[in-house]
Amino acid sequence: MRGPEKTRDDAENWDTVTAMTNASTTTTKATRGARGEYAKTRKRREAILDAALEVFAEGGYRAGSLREVAQRVGISEAGLLHHFPNKVALLEAVLDRRDDRSRAMVPFDADNGAAMMRGLVRLAAYNASVPGVVELFCTLSAEATSVDHPAHAYFVRRYIYTRTNVEAGFANLESHGLMRPGVTPYRAAVALIAIMDGLQVQWLLDRTVVDMAEELRALISSFVDIDWDVEDRVDPPGGTSAADAGESTGSTETAPPAADETEAAE
Repeated sequence: MRGPEKTRDDAENWDTVTAMTNASTTTTKATRGARGEYAKTRKRREAILDAALEVFAEGGYRAGSLREVAQRVGISEAGLLHHFPNKVALLEAVLDRRDDRSRAMVPFDADNGAAMMRGLVRLAAYNASVPGVVELFCTLSAEATSVDHPAHAYFVRRYIYTRTNVEAGFANLESHGLMRPGVTPYRAAVALIAIMDGLQVQWLLDRTVVDMAEELRALISSFVDIDWDVEDRVDPPGGTSAADAGESTGSTETAPPAADETEAAE
């Protein structure tokens, strides 16, 4: 009498195992599919950001159109709007991407001014390898002096943030007796930022006569006495940023411009 009952129980157990296996397989396939779609979406977003950087750098934000960006990626304008709802959102993402990579190279740590200065020189050297990014920054910063430009507030906040942190870095060096006589942290910070911006313009005009990193190193050395041979641990500039992955950076350090989200997409 135990035989048939055991056989029936075994069959029911087998059905349960089979159902669980099928469910697990379905879940695994769904997970792989989701990951594949995410990777595909992220890759497409990166292509759009690269194209937008080129378009905005060549003709400025106002002249650059979403249609031109979409054409360079090989998608429709509607397809682009699936990833970025309007032109302002696209500009924000491009600026966020640039800032994420810059922050990865420059440790804005007020407790280690020397590392910050070495990071700024390292960033200048890296910028020489990405002329499109440098051109975009120079073009947009000039355009954004107009108060009605979508990036105006962004650049105001960005310069305040950079000036404040660089001044703190110089103050740290001053506290260790490394500042040259007659130089103040504030004036050193203002001069350094002005030189960095000016070097970028000169370099864009003629890349054979200006070495941005070396000129910046020479300027900083005229302000402070630091060891340039120390190797600081930094993240690679090509790392994936939160903006690349479609996430908010959550940072107010170099916040995106206060944009009018009602601006019509071109």
